[in-house]
Amino acid sequence: MAVIETAAAPPRFDNLLGQPRPLWMLFMTEFWERFAFYGMRWALTLYIVAQFFDGATSGQGYASRTYGAFLALVYATAIFGGYVADRVIGYQRSILLGAVVSAIGYFMIVLPRQDVFLLGLATIIVGNGLFKPNISTLVGKLYAPGDARRDRGFTIFYMGINLGALVSPLLTGWLASVISGTPMAQNYKAVFVATGVGMVISTLWFWFGRRRLQGIGTPPPARHGGAMFAWVALGCVIAVPIVYLLMAKVGAGVLAWILSALFVALALMLLLEALREGGVARDKVIAMLLLFAFNVLFWMFFEQAGSSFNFLAQNLVDRELIGGWVFPTGWFQSVNPAAIVLLAPLVALAWGWLARRNAEPSIPRKFGLGLLFNALAFLLLMVALSTLVGSNGQIPFWPLVLVYVLQTVGELSLSPIGLSMVTKLAPLRYVGLAMGGWFLSTAIGNNLSGIFAGHVSGTSGMTVASALQGFTFSFWLLLAAGVLLLLIAPRINRLMHGVK
Repeated sequence: MAVIETAAAPPRFDNLLGQPRPLWMLFMTEFWERFAFYGMRWALTLYIVAQFFDGATSGQGYASRTYGAFLALVYATAIFGGYVADRVIGYQRSILLGAVVSAIGYFMIVLPRQDVFLLGLATIIVGNGLFKPNISTLVGKLYAPGDARRDRGFTIFYMGINLGALVSPLLTGWLASVISGTPMAQNYKAVFVATGVGMVISTLWFWFGRRRLQGIGTPPPARHGGAMFAWVALGCVIAVPIVYLLMAKVGAGVLAWILSALFVALALMLLLEALREGGVARDKVIAMLLLFAFNVLFWMFFEQAGSSFNFLAQNLVDRELIGGWVFPTGWFQSVNPAAIVLLAPLVALAWGWLARRNAEPSIPRKFGLGLLFNALAFLLLMVALSTLVGSNGQIPFWPLVLVYVLQTVGELSLSPIGLSMVTKLAPLRYVGLAMGGWFLSTAIGNNLSGIFAGHVSGTSGMTVASALQGFTFSFWLLLAAGVLLLLIAPRINRLMHGVK
């Protein structure tokens, strides 16, 4: 008879604003890590075109595919980071090692050689794989099973993510715009230095704050020694050139097949583990995997923000505002996190208000709403590109801003709920691995987003016609998926066996 692990009760933490006090330390650690990531993210495709294609629009397709592959691998490596934390060195050590590796990568991408730049991106990917899934898992471990504060805690944590994402493009975008007398490619390098500093701050914040966790996330005594940590560090050194080859040489098309194979392998591992625990655990994993599939589609189109939307903003949006001042392209990337910071508390209050009246949407219905709001964003772009193009060949400023807001509502209906869902539905021994699976599904969507954005830009750069065609397709596919999920939500709810 198989022995089934039970979840250990967390220590009794002091509360701060109704939540366990360590949540706020994790909040700020994630804030600075996201400051680094999003400060680099908004400039990535623009830098590639400016530095390696001398500003020619023919480089947009390559930049978009590289961006998609980078994001895909950022999230795909989370599956390995989750496993390492679960079974080898624990969550705290994984986060610290990942933070140090990522910081090295941020400073590497400042160097102007394309091969070193891509190697720096690969280093960021490996570090993020150890950092990203495990800090989210630590948030879940602050709460006892059935603690009603869990979803609200994840929403607060998600605000930390987005505060970093809000501040970073504003600060680094301003930095790039005020440096004068140099090519923009040089200004983007100053942006990358600033993001490296942000990653160092994140590392130090967690190093000094981890004692507040009272042992949560540390490995068992048998794995406390330095030997296993040294082996994992060596694995990082070996992984960097492998990731480099996947991103720089294999290409986004082949990468899509590799990621899909990884997803199938992970799904089988989770299902086999769930079968050890019984039929209820099996059903929960099936429900989780179904929602992972819809998550792929959501991020495929949501992540146009750093690729096709970036080129749309730069070339096809009239950014000249009052007094001739031109809105920086990078600042569009702050609209989404700004909307999250403003709307996340309202959404959390709305879920709580509905819950008290037994009317809160189930997890699958929240996912369906996320897809539908994403679809509405593309519907707005369809209208703008077909009816609002001016004599200058550009659409007004406001539609793209509103697109980001609509996508934000969709994101709040899906992403923080998904993080919480994994900690509720995953087999107890493999919560970190399951969290890696959540990020792997996001990775597949991100890789597809780069392939799709490259198709929209084509070989000669984005045009009004190519954008309209691509975004029309996006709307209809998202609409169909959202409606389908709402229709099958009752069946998925039954598989979840009362998990809300």
